[in-house]
Amino acid sequence: MVPLLLLCAAALPLAARGAIPAPEEAARMARFVLHNCDWGALATLSTQEGLRGRPFANIFSLSDGAPGPHGGSGVPYLYLTDLEISVQDLEVNSNASLTVSLAQTPYCKKHKYDPQNPLCAHIIFCGNIVKVNDSEASLAKKALFSRHPEMESWPKDHNWFFAKFNITNIWVLDYFGGLKTVTPEEYYSVKP
Repeated sequence: MVPLLLLCAAALPLAARGAIPAPEEAARMARFVLHNCDWGALATLSTQEGLRGRPFANIFSLSDGAPGPHGGSGVPYLYLTDLEISVQDLEVNSNASLTVSLAQTPYCKKHKYDPQNPLCAHIIFCGNIVKVNDSEASLAKKALFSRHPEMESWPKDHNWFFAKFNITNIWVLDYFGGLKTVTPEEYYSVKP
């Protein structure tokens, strides 16, 4: 009985956020995947000696809003410090790509989908990272700290700041047949 309860508890967060969108709803799938993910792989162009100009990917915690079916804005918020190597890259060139995948949720394991299987949906965003303005900082803080409460206790002397990923291009891989493109307008016009 206990293993069954643990399995149900593990599946609850994704199930509570609504059913997975159909493959023909690419914009909704993009919103759904982002909202259900707590982290992503952010790729920058490196400025580090020996890697200058080469792609460099790093993991970052993110949030588009509090967990739950109606909490997401679609905007990927991040909590960053200039001490971080990828942030140093962004200071020279703010262009980046961000990949999020349902592989980090119970969904793919439950369905026995390998993370590389297209049915284990993943989204690739391209755009740039910008610091949020004062009026948006409280929204970013609420979005991030609701999912990542540990962040509130991170060292103050690291000069953390809130940033967002400004989306310019979106690719969705959630079914067989290749990538689907979604415009930012389509993306922001749907709910996850």
